[in-house]
Amino acid sequence: MANDTKERILEAALEMFSQNGYAGTNIRELSASLGLVKSGVYKHYESKEAIWNALLDEMIAYYAEHFGSPEHLQPVPNSLDELIQMTMQMVNFTVHDERIIKTRKVLTLEQFRDERARGLATKHFLTGLTEMFTHIFAGMMDKGLLRRDDPAMLAFAYTTPISALIHLCDREPEKTADAIAQVEAFSRHFVKVYGKAEKD
Repeated sequence: MANDTKERILEAALEMFSQNGYAGTNIRELSASLGLVKSGVYKHYESKEAIWNALLDEMIAYYAEHFGSPEHLQPVPNSLDELIQMTMQMVNFTVHDERIIKTRKVLTLEQFRDERARGLATKHFLTGLTEMFTHIFAGMMDKGLLRRDDPAMLAFAYTTPISALIHLCDREPEKTADAIAQVEAFSRHFVKVYGKAEKD
């Protein structure tokens, strides 16, 4: 029961932080949204900062489990079509999963206030994706699926526009379908340019 309450507190905190930011969220309103008094929240978390840090811990674990990370690498695709399918699965997950959407909003809002949020924003929006796809592209080169090139530069070139389109979905949700179509078109173009033809 205590764990259920702790989880409910974190879910409510994620909702409020994503809408109002850290500074705009207070424990009294958070408590009231859960039908608790402030002491009921403080029984599980000693401060708003403790809730914040527990929420960041949960964000990291959830993202790694469902999306992947440099520490939890996706398997290297066995074909160019598999690369496109994997990319689209990752994109569809990240633009439709409510927890991930709220997490991106929180990190975007708080990256200028909180050092840990800044580091996570950099990792999730840029460096983590580049590291994941560096591994993937190096493996695909070893399998003879991609032309030999600098895998890190190739990963940067591949993930940066995709990340930009994901952020567009957050800002303008009505453009999500078009953005996903753009990602797929871009992924297919990338495969056409860098994929290794059989005659190679």
